[in-house]
Amino acid sequence: MSTSFSTTTTVAGSPAEVFAAALNTSAWWNTAIEGRTTHVGDEFGFEVAGLRRTRIRVADVTPSRRLEWLVVENNFGFVSDQSEWVGDRMVFDFEPVEAGTKVTFTQHGLVPELECFDVCSNAWGFFIGASLRQLAEEGQGSPETNAGQAAPAEHARAAVDALRDNSVTVDA
Repeated sequence: MSTSFSTTTTVAGSPAEVFAAALNTSAWWNTAIEGRTTHVGDEFGFEVAGLRRTRIRVADVTPSRRLEWLVVENNFGFVSDQSEWVGDRMVFDFEPVEAGTKVTFTQHGLVPELECFDVCSNAWGFFIGASLRQLAEEGQGSPETNAGQAAPAEHARAAVDALRDNSVTVDA
């Protein structure tokens, strides 16, 4: 069995500061997020026109230590298997280190065999390693918009265009 995707970054700031930034999902992931994101049981979601629609439930909130989400609904415009991500757990672990806070993000279920793996893992690398870090350190992240205006969306749009142009064959 393959290992689920994980990425780690170190952020200059206390675990409490970085945790607070992570809870502010619309400031680092997507500006169109609707719904609460801060308490167990909260549900939130967003849509990026032509690319994806996602709904997530907050499963664990341990201040300054851990944040966990459960994907309850997901639809990608660039994969054939629409069950990808559904049921996945996204876990953020926050650990104090000398340089600030080590953030480890793991999406349990995002494995290399999935059609979305390349696009999704690259996107998470950007959103965790750049956007969330920028928000915590500088007060301004680089979230995408509902029109897909962010670096990872360009890769996803290219995948969608390739599928629509039939220049990529997708095995069912």
